Amino acid sequence: MGLFGKLFDKQCSICGNEIGLLGNRKLEDGNMCKECAAKLSPWFSDRRNSTVAEIEEQLAYREENKKAVEKFNVTLSLGTDVKVLIDEDAEKFMVTRARNIKEANPDVLDFSQVTGCRLDIDENQTEETTEDKDGNEISYRPPRYFYSYDFHMIINVNHPYFDEITFRLNSSDVEINPNRGAITKPNPQLNADYREYEKMGKEIEEILTQARKRIREEAKAGAAPKTAVTCPNCLATTIPDANGCCEYCGSAINA
Repeated sequence: MGLFGKLFDKQCSICGNEIGLLGNRKLEDGNMCKECAAKLSPWFSDRRNSTVAEIEEQLAYREENKKAVEKFNVTLSLGTDVKVLIDEDAEKFMVTRARNIKEANPDVLDFSQVTGCRLDIDENQTEETTEDKDGNEISYRPPRYFYSYDFHMIINVNHPYFDEITFRLNSSDVEINPNRGAITKPNPQLNADYREYEKMGKEIEEILTQARKRIREEAKAGAAPKTAVTCPNCLATTIPDANGCCEYCGSAINA
């Protein structure tokens, strides 16, 4: 084998297979093939600073995640291209564009892992130009512009392998230039696509934010000290159970 071949003859530190030309994914203390890299979370971005041991731990987690995907029951789907899929009964969600979620193995997260959620709307302004008598491109006087918009969801999470899920709601730019050549900036709210994506983003934001708030309030209430009361049925001093019933006679305390 020539010198060129030896330079690229590497072995994957994860699976042990030989890594071909341009197939190496460098780790802090080793190498990884593109096949192993494809199994990592799509939201993971710190591969170069990860050790072989840390990657092996994540791959073990990803294998366990397949079981969570198997149990996942989609009760609500939000989005068009990339979708937020929600299992309301299990209080879990995932973000993916895959049609076959079992094959794609998207990360399954609990509502309680959400630390923040917001819609970010990016506006891009492009100047409209014309040509002079010599065919040169020149600006209008005063300048004229048309606009395009992108709608990005940013979901912050408490997760061991990533802390942010960011994706674009719209599959293509939302362009707004209803009156080509107009000098004044058009109102984006008059555009149906703009309103649709804005509504979609706000709905995702509200559902995940409110779900997180409700779960945390329930956890806080469950951890609060219990107060003893007198049962109106058996007159015993009791601490109501989770259903609000007497621990001795089983009757409802507030019936």
